[in-house]
Order: sequence, then C-alpha cells, then structure tokens
Amino acid sequence: MNAPLTPALRAALESVQLDDKYTLESGRAWMSGIHALVRLPMMQRLRDLRAGLNTAGFVSGYRGSPLGGVDQNMWKAAKYLKAHHVEFQPGINEDLAATAVWGTQQVNLFPGAKYDGVFGMWYGKGPGVDRCGDVFKHANAAGTSPHGGVLVVAGDDHPAKSSTLPHQSDHILKACMIPALFPSSVQEVLDYGLHGWAMSRYAGVWVGMKCITDIVEVSASVDVDPYRVQIVLPEDFRLPPDGLNIRIPDTPLQQEARLLDYKLYAALAYARANNLNRELWQVPARDARFGIMTSGKAYLDTRQALSDLGLSEAVCQRIGLRLFKVGMVWPLESTGMARFADGLDEILVVEEKRQVLEYQLKEELFSWIGSGKKIPRVVGKFDDKDGGEWAVPQGNWLLPAHYEFSPAMVAKAIAARLLRFELPADVRAGIEARLAFIADREQALARPRVVEDRKPWFCSGCPHNTSTRVPEGSRGMAGIGCHYMVTWMGRNTQVYTQMGGEGVPWLGQAPFTEEKHVFANLGDGTYFHSGLLAIRAAVAAKAPITYKILFNDAVAMTGGQPVDGPISVPMISRQVAAEGIDKIVVVTDEPEKYQGMAGMAPGVPVKHRDELDAVMRELREHPGVSVLIYDQTCATEKRRRRKRGAYPDPARRVVINERVCEGCGDCSQKSHCLSVEPLETEFGRKRAINQSSCNKDFSCLKGFCPSFVTVEGGKLRKPRALAPEGAIDDDVPQPALPALAQAYGVFIAGVGGTGVVTIGQLLGMAAHLEGKGCSVLDMAGLAQKGGAVYSHVVLAQTPDHLMNTRVAMGEADLMLAGDLVVATSADAMARLRPGRSRALLNSDTAPTAAFVTNPDWTLPGANLTADLQAACGKDNLHMVDASALAVGLLGDAIYSNPLMMGYAYQKGWLPLSRESLLRAIELNGQQVPNNLAAFAWGRRAAHDLAGVTRLLASGGAPAHPEGIIEIRRPRVVQPVVELKKPAGELARLVESRRAFLTQYQDAAYAKQYTDLVDKVAHAEHEATGTQRLALAVARYYFKLLAYKDEYEVARLYTDGEFLKRIGEQFEGDWKLRFHLAPPLFARRGADGHLVKKAYGPGMLRVFRLLARMKRLRGTRFDPFGYTHERRAERELAREYRETLSAILPKLNRGNLDRAVALASVPEEIRGYGHVKEAAMEKAAARREALLKDFSASVVSIGGVRAA
Repeated sequence: MNAPLTPALRAALESVQLDDKYTLESGRAWMSGIHALVRLPMMQRLRDLRAGLNTAGFVSGYRGSPLGGVDQNMWKAAKYLKAHHVEFQPGINEDLAATAVWGTQQVNLFPGAKYDGVFGMWYGKGPGVDRCGDVFKHANAAGTSPHGGVLVVAGDDHPAKSSTLPHQSDHILKACMIPALFPSSVQEVLDYGLHGWAMSRYAGVWVGMKCITDIVEVSASVDVDPYRVQIVLPEDFRLPPDGLNIRIPDTPLQQEARLLDYKLYAALAYARANNLNRELWQVPARDARFGIMTSGKAYLDTRQALSDLGLSEAVCQRIGLRLFKVGMVWPLESTGMARFADGLDEILVVEEKRQVLEYQLKEELFSWIGSGKKIPRVVGKFDDKDGGEWAVPQGNWLLPAHYEFSPAMVAKAIAARLLRFELPADVRAGIEARLAFIADREQALARPRVVEDRKPWFCSGCPHNTSTRVPEGSRGMAGIGCHYMVTWMGRNTQVYTQMGGEGVPWLGQAPFTEEKHVFANLGDGTYFHSGLLAIRAAVAAKAPITYKILFNDAVAMTGGQPVDGPISVPMISRQVAAEGIDKIVVVTDEPEKYQGMAGMAPGVPVKHRDELDAVMRELREHPGVSVLIYDQTCATEKRRRRKRGAYPDPARRVVINERVCEGCGDCSQKSHCLSVEPLETEFGRKRAINQSSCNKDFSCLKGFCPSFVTVEGGKLRKPRALAPEGAIDDDVPQPALPALAQAYGVFIAGVGGTGVVTIGQLLGMAAHLEGKGCSVLDMAGLAQKGGAVYSHVVLAQTPDHLMNTRVAMGEADLMLAGDLVVATSADAMARLRPGRSRALLNSDTAPTAAFVTNPDWTLPGANLTADLQAACGKDNLHMVDASALAVGLLGDAIYSNPLMMGYAYQKGWLPLSRESLLRAIELNGQQVPNNLAAFAWGRRAAHDLAGVTRLLASGGAPAHPEGIIEIRRPRVVQPVVELKKPAGELARLVESRRAFLTQYQDAAYAKQYTDLVDKVAHAEHEATGTQRLALAVARYYFKLLAYKDEYEVARLYTDGEFLKRIGEQFEGDWKLRFHLAPPLFARRGADGHLVKKAYGPGMLRVFRLLARMKRLRGTRFDPFGYTHERRAERELAREYRETLSAILPKLNRGNLDRAVALASVPEEIRGYGHVKEAAMEKAAARREALLKDFSASVVSIGGVRAA
C-alpha cells in the first residue's frame, strides 16, 4: 500500500511549479541542461549584484542538436531574463553571433557604457564551433572585459544522432587556445558555467563549455542557489601590472604573447585554486596501483562501469584504485594531475572520441624521466602491447575513438587492465561475473534475428514529401534540414554538404562531366543563415543548376522556430533576382494567396504544386542558375498553430472507402505520407487514413483511385465518455510500490511525436516532488520525425545515489514500450535482462516508413514479440492494446502513453506515489483532464482489463467497430499470418465470396465462381490431400470476377454501408465530395494519364443510377465494356480458368508450391486505369515465367503421381 503523505511531500505537491527552474532563489528545482543554460546568466547577474557590480548579460548563437532548444527556452523565459538585464539575440549564423558576443567585451572600452560589464554566452552545435574558428581566435586573443567574460557553449553530437558527422569540439577549442570545461551533469552545467565566467574575467580568455546530449538533454533535480559555488581567485599566480583583459590599442603580437605567456597559465591557476579537477577518494601513495582519469560523459560511464564490476569506493580504496575527474580538459592542470599519478603503476584514460587528456598526461609524464619518480604506464585508446598510436595495427582499439562509449565497453577495458594485477579473490570473482554477463548479453544480441527498422521520415503532410521529388532523368543534391532525410528515400538525391554549401560541389563537377544539370535543395532557414552565398557562387561560376528554396515558414528540424529575421517569398524572389538570376518560379499549394501580393520580383510566375514536375523539366533546360521557390508551411508547424487557433483549419477530411480501394499503394506513392496506413480486411489489404496523425495536406487525393472521398463541413465524432470524471479509479485498490534500495531503471521506447518524451518528464517531475534522485535522458534528435525515440529514466533514493544518466546494459527494471519495432531494436534490447526486466508493450504497432514504398510490407510481429519475451523472461512481458483503449475511452490514441503509465503504476512497477504522478500531470499543463483520465483508466485496466473491455464494448464507443475508425489505427485481429488454417476455412471463404458475387451481379455469376473452386478442391484433394491451391483459387478467382468497374464502384458507394459509416464517424452539417476520373469524359494530363476531378454530393444520384445498370455488365449494351481496361479484366478471368484447367491434371506434391504461386498471381493486379494496366503487364510476365517453371517441374514420385 502507499504510505501516507509526508509533510515534505505534501509541501512539495502544493508549492512546486514548472517555472521554479527560473524563479526559485534556493533549494532544488527540476530542469534540463538546456534550462540550466537559460538560468545561468540570471545567476551570474545575482552574484554580481551581491558583489556590488551592475552587470548585464548577452546571449547569442545558432540552434542545432543537442542545443536545438536553447532559443525556444530563452524566448519562453523572456520576462525572467529581462528582469535580470539579460539580452537574448539569436544570431543569423554562428560566426556572426560570436562576433556580436565579442562586441559585448568592447562595451567598456568606450564612453557611454550603461553597465560595469557585460558577460556573454555563445551557443552552437559542433559544426558551428568549426565555423567560428576565425572569430574565436581573434576574440580570445583580444580578451575579455574585467566584469564581463565569455562562455562558449559547444554542443557536441558524439554519435551523430542528428548530424551529418560525429563531432568533438575539444580540439577546435584547443586550436583557438580557449580553455575547455566538460560538465558531467545538469548541476555541473550551472556550477561550471559560473566558474567559466569567473575564469574568463580573471584570465582574460574566452572559456569553452562542452555540452553533449547526456548533459543538456538530461533533466534532473538540481540545487539552484546562485551562491553555492565558492569562487577562489588564485594566490599563487602573479598577474602582470596591466592585467590580462581587453584593451585598446593592442597589436596582434602583443595579444599572442599575452595569451601564451600569461592568460593560459592564469586559467590553469584558476582551475587549480578551484579544484576543477579532483580525485573522488583518497588512496595513499604506498597503496596506490591503478588510476583512472576521465571527464564529462565518460566519467558517468566509468562510475557505472565500476559499480557494475562491484568496485565501490571502499573496494577501490582497498585495491589501490584512484579515480580522477577532470573538469577542465584543456589545458590539463599539472599539479593535481601529478598528485593523482604519484605512486601509480598504471593509468587508464577514459575519454570519448579522440584523445585530449591522454596526450597531455603523456606529455607531462614524459618530463618525469630522470626525476627519480615512478612513471606510470598510460593506456587509453590503445593497449600497451602494440607500440604507440600510429604503430598500432589498425582498428586494434582498447577504447575506440569512434561512435560513443557504453558502461559495458568501459567495464571491459577496466577489467582487461585490472585483472593483470593481483586482486583479492572476491574482487576478482565480482569482475569476472560481470564480464561473463556482458559477454552473454552481447552474444544474445549478436544472434541473427529478424529486425525491423523505424527510420525517421517526413511528418504526415510534410511539404518535403512533394518538394524533394526530381523529374525522371535528373538528380538532386541534399541540404541541411529535415529535407536531408530524402537521402534515404530513394529519390535520386544522394550527396549533401555542410550548412551553407548547398549545391556548390556541382561547381567542381560540372566542367568534368557529361551531366548537364542538377537540382539542389536549400531550406529557407539555411538560405537566411548562409545559403544565399552558395547561390551567388553558382551565379559567378555560370553553373547550370536549379536551387529549390524550400520555404516552409519555420526551422522545422529543431522544433519549428521562426527564421532569425525578416524573410518572405517576395523578398527571396527580389534577392535572387538582384544576384542576376532571371529564371525564378514560385510553386505553392495555395497559389490564390499570391493574387494581388506586392513585392514580388518582376515576371515571376506562381504555379500550383500539381505542376511541379512540368516546372522542374522546364528549369533543367535553362542554361544558367535558376531558382524554384517551393512555398508550403511545415505540416507540424501547421498542426501546432491550429491548436493555438493561429492557422486556418479547414473543415475537410479525407476518408477512404476501403471496399472500393484496391490496395495498389498509388496514394502512398503520390503522397509519400505516413498517415496512409494499411487496413487488413476479409478481401485483402486496403488503405485507411489515420485521422489522428493526418495534417490535411490532401496530396493522397492524387492517388489514381475512386475510393477517396473528402468530408466537408461537420467534424469528427468523438466517442462518449464512459464514466463521470473522478469515478474512474476510485474503487481500484492502491498497489504495493517497489522499494528503491538501488537505482531503478525505466526505459521508454516509442515513436517520435507520440509523447514518449513527456512520459519521462512526468516520471522525473514526480520523483523530484518526492525528493528522490532522478535523471531523465531523452534520445530524440532527428528521430522525433517518426523514428525511434528513447527515454532513459533512472530513479534513486536521493540525487547522490545516481551514477549515470542512462539505463545501463541489463539494468532496466521496467520497459514501457509504446511500439514493438522500437522496443526490439538492438539499443532497446540491450537494456533488458531475463528475470529482472519487465516490459509493458502497447500491442498496437504503427506501420514503418517501409510501407510507403512497399505496399506489401508486413510486420514480423510474432518474431519480434518472441525476441522481446526472450529478452525479459517468459512471464515478464505484458501486452495491452493501449491505443485501442485510449481511442475507445478518450477519443485519441495520443493518450495511450499516460494510460500505460497508469497501468504500470497499478501493477506496482513504478516506485512513485499516485499523488506525485497526478501532480506532475497537472504541472505539465497539457490536456490535463484527459491525461489524468488516461492515467486512471490505465490503473483500472491493470486491475480489471476484462471489465474495462466489457464496458468499452457495451457503452462507450459506437457498437460498430468502424465508428471510431477516424482516430484509431485499423488493426488485424491476428497480426501474424496463420500457417495452419481451421478445417472450415475454405467453406467460410467461398461462402462469403459467393454472397458478395451474387450482390455484385447475380446467382448465376456466383455459380461460375463456386463451380471452379469446387473443381479445383476436388482435384487437389485427389492429387495431394491438401487445400492450399483451392484456398488460393477461392481468393484470387474471386478477385478477378469482382473487378471494380463503374457499376461496382457505384454499388459500393450506394448500398448504405459507406454512408452509414460516415454518419457514425462525423457529426454536424457535412457533405461528400468524390474524387474521380471517369474514363469516358475525364481529360488527360501531360503524362497521358486521366486527371481526377472533384464531384459534389450530386454524384450519389449518378452512382444510384449506375448501380441499377449492373445487369448491362459484359453485354453488348454495356457502354463501358468496350474500353481496353474492361476487356482486359474479362480476359484475365477467362485466362485464369484456362491456366487452372491446364495445370490440374499435372498436379502433384512436387509442384504444388508452384501451382499455388501461379493461382496467386492476381494478388499483384491492383488499382485502376494506368496503375492497373502496369500491374497487369507485370503479372502477365510473372504468369508466363511460372507456367514455364511449372511445366519443367512436373515430376512423378515413386513411379506414380502422388495422391
């Protein structure tokens, strides 16, 4: 049972607010590393005020993962920043932002300064650090003002999760002679930030602070007292009489001498005085044998690895192991380092990416030669058995410099070195046991298994789905932004560049190739950042290239920020025209908004996006540089703005009549959209629109198919609430909660954009309210675009008990799996341990992006589920269809995650109280009543799933299952194809299809069908004793007979089923529009294909008339029967009968597989018009090949035909 609330918890529940991270003056607040960066300048201002200084702050930089959210959070905190005299000014690019920060240090050199000094902060991701090398060198040499100081926040993406290259800023900062701090926690972001400014003022240098995902995308409970950091100015360093700060006049050589003779040594003195590098525990020189030097995230991995190996602080002291945590990684302060190295036999340097500490350590120890001191052996990236770094056989790493570390990798390196020493038997046994566990898990993970990938993809309705296409025969060049994902989407767009270099590689290719032209994608954010210069370079080179400027009105890649200054389509048109480009075209989904718009460059035409292909074909013939501005607002941004009422939300939705749909996939091909999903039906796989994720782009309507209908006016009908609020879980007993004797790992796996990150934040805030230790690491980045997203939640009794920000290998106590595909990725499976880990799986699985290009994609559900079960233990996998429950109970699948959280809580798998979890939901402030209800329903489902299911079936949702189809994913009853069919399967299949064909035409027509199936079933039973061929014929002969001509499409719209479903799905004053291309009078497009047109509700009268004319089908009075398509359809059925008549006499067990394959060929014939014609051609070729193969493979078994 839950313990009664403690006074401390009751006080926290009442007092904690979301903005504590900015407003709280002391105590603990819940914040991420990004929030810490926002709070930092406010803390510096408070410290200065206490010291009697009137200072101001200035923050500028450029967004990019892992610092993608800095600007958004600065804007959100604007009123707090303003109150603390902090100016936030996002840069248009990184180096200009750095130059502006340089300017803050010059304020007090001139009269008129309003403050005693301005402290500056620059932020940017690794490539931005590279880009700023020139500014950094100049500004660092010039120096800082005495009461100013500059902090350079470098965001490094070590594993390249959201970057075009992995990145490590340490070496660039070193090249610029900027001292580099490397925090290992959110707390240290605050502490080191304050030290950074103090060091910068004292030593006159800019100070770098390296921030990676595991530091800034982590949320934790931190001490926010601005005065907790005690800053000590060095007493052992003599500053020159004129100090080390910025001055005028100053010559370049004076600056260089000051930097090298004084400033860097002053920084070292500061690091020494403030103990930035420290030993974690003391081991006397006489006992010391082995040392580990580490920093930043590698420190976290090392602490976790030591813990996993059974090497607690006491054990380490017992065996003579020292641990040295370096806060300032360059330059390495030598006094502390020498004290650490004294008496050691060996030092292992654990640092991620290329060596920084190891080089400096070896350099320092080299000077010990001849001093009489014992010089420890140093290993790090490489073992000591192969010689120096460049003598080592390639790839023979001890701790690789590529990708990123895991605690398991570090544990293996520590163990490999430690086991060479004499160790107590119990310590050795503990180390060997962990190594055996790691080997076992690695072996299990390495076993070949079916793996499904969830690749990041364009959001539903994304403009890039259309804009990144290239005409046949052309190729594209990718740029930086979401549209970079086109490189894995099969659109002949392969190479990419750094930001701002888009298209420029072509200038070096064009003179040396037969290729005449390329397209280059350039986002509007990149255009504003630096891309205009790339266009200028192409103009100067007279290159035949078309720049596609993708104007989507937001910097979508990093969260939908506005572009950093004034930009519009007319402005871009004038700018590129001024560069000398005379061929400019605007393509948009809303050409009407340009009527009467002022400011466009003269002679620029505006075309509808339907004409994109023709426009591109025209532009590629242009001899010089041309520009296509593609204007369509980012789909996700549209969705956000619609929620705020800041963007028009048309009362228009697309639905698919799945009985008319043929499952050809042309709509997916045309729209490239993830909201077009598979729907399994009695008559095969069809399509449905996921209304929950649909962003109303409407490009799926281009699919050549009459099954698309738009419902205009009215709105989606939400299911009725099932119980009054508050009564949902009142009678559910309180669970027994797990104890927190050791760290408790919750690993959350799901699809980007479904609220995975929110659940981690709710758990973290709940733990913070209870005063527990908690770390939440969100691994999203590019994956937020429908890819795999993970959250690592580590809970402990107090913040001091936390070792790491990640759930380590085999250390997940609970996996909340919102998606089977993500839950069975190698990254997720590594966290599980049979017997320890429990997994709660949402059994509903969204199709992956593979379905967009492969209409026959199927999820290997049984394989993946079995793998997950093996990874956590047979009885530890629990499945619940959380999406179906969320839709049925609350009207939207988005509530499936809080529902699962409630379910896990009720099962006793979350060591947090109900009160704190509910308060966390309230503090989050998003859809609070629904999220509270979802949590309550989850609890109730965990307590009595059968009861909730009964309630759902009887009262909540409409009884007809399609009634809530608009907000649920249509799902198969059994996701895995059964190999063993029940005995009555053939009879059931034939009867349902006989009835359908009677409705389709008449009883005589249906009898043609049953006669052939009976004949095949009898012959097959005689020949092989099986039903496989008969089942195939029952399916596919039906498919050929029930071809969807005009009469049938009309019947399927007017027999009452479709309208009934629409009535259950929508409420209000709605009307239907049908999107058709009637072959007798539709016009043809440039490609020779019929063009679809929208028809109003009056079309239903035409359909009713046509449906009554079905008796004309196939007769000489059939006006449609003379078309090529209809004749071909009738011919297919005749040919099918002939083929079967030919193969039945030769049927035996040896050729049964081929016979079934031959009978199943019509599966490939899908679609309408030109789509169906292409499918028919493909099927005919396959049929010929199979027939030939069948003839060649007729064999007799044992001298007689097998029976």
